Amino acid sequence: MKIKGKSITPAQLTLKTHLEELGVAVEVEYRFLEDRKYAADLADVGNRLLYECDGGQHSGGHMRRMAIEQQYEKDRLAQVYGWRIFRFTNRQILNGEAKRWLQEHLYPF
Repeated sequence: MKIKGKSITPAQLTLKTHLEELGVAVEVEYRFLEDRKYAADLADVGNRLLYECDGGQHSGGHMRRMAIEQQYEKDRLAQVYGWRIFRFTNRQILNGEAKRWLQEHLYPF
């Protein structure tokens, strides 16, 4: 699926929807460092919060070997530049666990 020309997975779309239900406007595939090609799956730019949807924990997916080291580098750079990062597995997003956590800890009503 695409939103504004950017590919988005079912988990990313679900998290985007859940965040919007919590009153949070997010940008898809947000490049938080202009001089790097790093992009967060979703970003609450006003509050400097990045959201990552991690799939493939059981099959290896993109979170193995060198890819995980690149992900850690991306996370460290985001933190150095003042961003907070929230990671959820696709399972946590799709079953509503991520939304419940966000509602309890970050965006309470």
